[in-house]
Amino acid sequence: MTSIMHLSKNFMQGLVAQPTILIQLFIFILISCEKPSTNTSKDPEKPESASPNILLVIADDMGKDAFPNYPEGKEKPQLPILNNLMAGGITFDNFWTYSVCSPTRASILTGKLGYHTGVMEVEQDISLNEESLHSFLKDQTNGSYDTALIGKWHLSNTVTDPNSMGVDYYSGILGGGVSSYTNWNRVTNGERERVDTYTTTEFSNQAVQWISQRNKPWFLWLAYNAPHTPFHLAPTNLHSQGNLSEDEAMIEENPLPYYFSAIEAIDTELGRVIESIPNGLENTIVIFLGDNGTPGQVVQSPYRTRRAKGSIFQGGINVPLVISGVGVTRTGEREDAIIQSTDLFTTIAQMAGSHISVKHNSESFYPLLRGTDVDSRAYVYAEKSTDGNVSYTVRNTQYKLIVDADGTESVYDLKNDPYERSNLLVDASPSINEVRNILFQKALQIRN
Repeated sequence: MTSIMHLSKNFMQGLVAQPTILIQLFIFILISCEKPSTNTSKDPEKPESASPNILLVIADDMGKDAFPNYPEGKEKPQLPILNNLMAGGITFDNFWTYSVCSPTRASILTGKLGYHTGVMEVEQDISLNEESLHSFLKDQTNGSYDTALIGKWHLSNTVTDPNSMGVDYYSGILGGGVSSYTNWNRVTNGERERVDTYTTTEFSNQAVQWISQRNKPWFLWLAYNAPHTPFHLAPTNLHSQGNLSEDEAMIEENPLPYYFSAIEAIDTELGRVIESIPNGLENTIVIFLGDNGTPGQVVQSPYRTRRAKGSIFQGGINVPLVISGVGVTRTGEREDAIIQSTDLFTTIAQMAGSHISVKHNSESFYPLLRGTDVDSRAYVYAEKSTDGNVSYTVRNTQYKLIVDADGTESVYDLKNDPYERSNLLVDASPSINEVRNILFQKALQIRN
């Protein structure tokens, strides 16, 4: 496999060997620079001619404790491709999603919090009247991008809905998961068919095929349903977990290596997708994230079972985010700015050339990919709904407030207590009560 880390050097050598291309590129840049800018906040370092491909990859139920180079979790899967992406890009330490998958996906798709879209629980349908990221991106670039969504949708059950929301090509599963990873129903542009290929492999096959047919820039949302339950043993050639028994009782007794096998399969197949991209990461940005925290059956310390997926504690909503590829100049760095899933909406649009940095509940963090001396969010917000009973949380760079559906409140100092062991509202000092009031008022503002 071509090394991701050496693609930039190879690309430049190719240009030098072709002086005609260099001349054409120089002329194009000169012409572009003569055009007046309508946005004074536009980054002068962004090349006018750049229309990068954008690959958004979502792993289903993968928290920080199951991801390399995060301190959480004692055992880790072997993920060479993701390690390469981290080495060649930027890793975010304070990225918030929702605690379950549908609200996270809706927030990325619309740039809106679930409180505003109505998607706050699994199985809730997104309104087709919402402007999708795919539609917005095409609108902002005068239709210069092809768009696709391959894999898990989980925002409605009507076969035509992804296409109705501006997705040029859709192929995947509409619901939250599959009962069997090798016997499942696929919907492709409104048509159903039965498939027996391992889902991670098939989604990757579809991605490779779709990419190969493109003759202009593209945005691909690639949503693996792994490592979501049912826990299973991925195909042997895709992981390093060894010759494990596929007996259901054995899986139930010790699900962690099976969970890791599904994650390693994603890494392997993602490598194949990246390898298929013409010029690799020379003209492509890869965004990789988990949609929520690790399930309680496989969560690792310092997280706890009831503070993992499905909770608004850190183990449920603070997930991995890695961005690497063209335009990412902060290589091998970590970023502790607070970011939420809605922010991917405008960030991705700006990657494609949009001048809009704020829309709905989305604030672009695109400048962070190239520098640290930039403004970033002061607050992030998440919520959880169970049968209409809503809990929510808000944080600044240090403190976090949780308001449960029954009105119970807690405040945590995340800088000194990152795993939320000590509720500061117990025997709270006046200064902590002031912190609580500030965060509470901010949450009310966000929700209105």
